[in-house]
Amino acid sequence: MDKFVSSLDEQFARLHARSIALIEIVPEEKLYWQPRGSSGTFPVYSCGEHLLRSAAAIEQTFGGITANLWDDPFEWTLPEQLKTPASVAEYLNEVEATRGRGFALFNSDEELRKEIAAPSGEMKTLCALLIETLERAAHHQGRAFATFRLFSDARLPRV
Repeated sequence: MDKFVSSLDEQFARLHARSIALIEIVPEEKLYWQPRGSSGTFPVYSCGEHLLRSAAAIEQTFGGITANLWDDPFEWTLPEQLKTPASVAEYLNEVEATRGRGFALFNSDEELRKEIAAPSGEMKTLCALLIETLERAAHHQGRAFATFRLFSDARLPRV
């Protein structure tokens, strides 16, 4: 694995580790607790929903890369399907395994220059697609941490 592929792989692995560390300290009764809504300018999601959205972004991208299945994992990542922190952690681990299979396909940094049809239909380099996915997943994870801080004074995990 070349330097850039290795670096991206490490960033995704850290993101996963932080999500697992967070889900391990979220009380079950607060998993889908939603802060009071704002003026309606943006949707308000729970800590659990943000973690699911973070993982879903990764699952969609790596499902597309590995099997050309760009399905939005919305249906199987609903709070009604993943009711407990343990079930969310199980889903996060499944996504991490899918991501690992995707990175196993990259043998060199050069491969990240290949173009692929994104779900939107536009052509993107694998590198751009991976960076966009990492940014979107990290955004939702950050929102999950912020929501957690609204209901807990517990120390956030360091990973």
